[in-house]
Amino acid sequence: MNYIKNIEQETILKLDEEVIANKGQIVSKTLVQNNHVSLTLFAFSKGEEISTHSSSGDAMVTILEGKALITIDGKEYICQQGETIIMPANKPHSLYATEDFKMLLNVIFSNDDK
Repeated sequence: MNYIKNIEQETILKLDEEVIANKGQIVSKTLVQNNHVSLTLFAFSKGEEISTHSSSGDAMVTILEGKALITIDGKEYICQQGETIIMPANKPHSLYATEDFKMLLNVIFSNDDK
């Protein structure tokens, strides 16, 4: 049984090449989704966004390519390739593509969540 899906195993991968968004799109590829962890690749075209919401788990965003405006509990952060930011559980957050960007989203839930 493979716990990580939708990408090749035992292969060297460039995660930024695993998702592509055309103009006006947000594309996601779920790699893991269970009661404890969610691991998803995203590609955003410039100007696209995920509006303000919150999660019951801690969310860690790693920018694989490009740049994004990430707002956490009203505070804005510009994050770019190679940078990572944590969006704490239950704090409102949003993401906006200031240019085309790709990210890896890891969300960790406690055993009491979900």
